[in-house]
Amino acid sequence: MATYAVGDLQGCYDPFRRLLDKIQFDPANDRLWLTGDLVNRGPRSRKTLRYVRSLGPAVTTVLGNHDLHLLALAHDIGVNTNRFDSMWKILAADDCDEMIDWLRTQPLAHFDADLNTLLVHAGLPPQWSCKKALKRAAEVEAVLRGADFVDFLQAMYGNKPDRWSGKLAGAERLRFIVNCLTRVRMMTPDGKLDFSHSGPPDAARKGLVPWFNAPDARWAGTRIVFGHWSALGLVVDDNIVSVDTGCVWGRQLTAVRLDGRPKIRQVECG
Repeated sequence: MATYAVGDLQGCYDPFRRLLDKIQFDPANDRLWLTGDLVNRGPRSRKTLRYVRSLGPAVTTVLGNHDLHLLALAHDIGVNTNRFDSMWKILAADDCDEMIDWLRTQPLAHFDADLNTLLVHAGLPPQWSCKKALKRAAEVEAVLRGADFVDFLQAMYGNKPDRWSGKLAGAERLRFIVNCLTRVRMMTPDGKLDFSHSGPPDAARKGLVPWFNAPDARWAGTRIVFGHWSALGLVVDDNIVSVDTGCVWGRQLTAVRLDGRPKIRQVECG
């Protein structure tokens, strides 16, 4: 059995199917980890979402910020701009309710002890261990799956608070958790989130570091698989596996085999 991590799909259905063919993915035996952002910007968000759902237990996907946007838009929350044009086919589909209900039951973090690997969409603050990250993710997952999830979606947006404290409560606590797991790229070395930069790490202003370079991180010792950061691109080492390689921008879609020595497979998306 093989386990592959695949970067952000963002509605790029055809490259996704070609990549699965290239790695000879067998849903009866293999496992697929998706870094989230299944939808938006690409040409076939609806078909992508339906296909991922059809794979059943063969696939584990975490929620990305675009997936959360879709949940919000489905409940008339959020800004209706052309940034979300690709979402409307999903919202107009006969099976929209089934897709939305499935999406909101997906996790924000997933851990495999045998692989000692944690899957998230974006990143972690240095104050969280892997165990704490899973507990914080579970807080949001419980709300998303509960009766009051629309209230959560209404309060989800915003950049504050920008620093973790165990004293955070209510909407502010959930918002910080979501921002770490689905939006973060850069932060100050002591863990203050910064959303001003989405380009390459070396182009960020002085005083910021990529989240995975924050010193004294309590998650250290666990390999982290993530997407979200196409300007960072492919990074594969003992500590991190970054797999958003900008398929929706005409670059590549990437699969990294996680069991054994990492193996990289890519398809062109132009």
